[in-house]
Amino acid sequence: MGINRRDFLKLAGLLGLGGKAAFELVLPGEVEAAVAKTQAAGTRWALVVDMRKLTDKVAARCIEACHTLHNVPNYLEPPDPKLALSEDLKNRWQIKWIWTDVYEHAFVGFEQDHQWEKLQGMNFLLLCNHCDNPPCVRVCPTQATYRRPDGIVMMDMHRCIGCRFCMAGCPYAARSFNWRDPRPYIPKINPDYPTREIGVVEKCLLCEERLAQGQQPACVEASGGALIFGNLNEENSPVRAALRAHYTIRRKPYLGTNPQVYYIV
Repeated sequence: MGINRRDFLKLAGLLGLGGKAAFELVLPGEVEAAVAKTQAAGTRWALVVDMRKLTDKVAARCIEACHTLHNVPNYLEPPDPKLALSEDLKNRWQIKWIWTDVYEHAFVGFEQDHQWEKLQGMNFLLLCNHCDNPPCVRVCPTQATYRRPDGIVMMDMHRCIGCRFCMAGCPYAARSFNWRDPRPYIPKINPDYPTREIGVVEKCLLCEERLAQGQQPACVEASGGALIFGNLNEENSPVRAALRAHYTIRRKPYLGTNPQVYYIV
């Protein structure tokens, strides 16, 4: 397991589990019990990130696979030096579908005086959490962002009017806005996936186009086993097996969004 009984008891004591702590530790089998209780039918996609296997190189491969496939512009290192931006604009305009950040930034609200040392400074792979209760969907005035029955939180770029309400509503900073035409900043355009235009929001769609063809998300395929994907409602799915065997954590579960990206630590 990602964390043994001794470490779990230590972590539980430090974080005040059992009380009203902000930290959530999902117990092995807890998600499975919840699914069985609701007798859910159909498909509910979920993702587990095994932090024991996620090296910086693996994370970089996942990001490259996703961004290359989906024509995500690169403002940090544009293909043409003439397009170079100031450092301020690079940071403000950066488009990201999947990225990394340290535990302290990724899990805001979990801070404790005596955190588990292993987590401090650990780089986590982050993306849209495809929440069961997504606030981004509630605030979108045009239904450009919506939740599918299988749990994927979608983004219809053609219906987006650029109001950025969804960006304000998302507590995970998982959405990016195109402040200028992104096409010149795409190193090599993939003709099989549509490019975006200025004034629209974009985000991870869990490779819904690949799922339609029976394939795994690109990041999962590139991860070499560090990312586990599957149907929560399927008893023998890989994601159910991972959640059955390991303790996991999620980002900001105290907000009531019920995120469906889990991390084995």
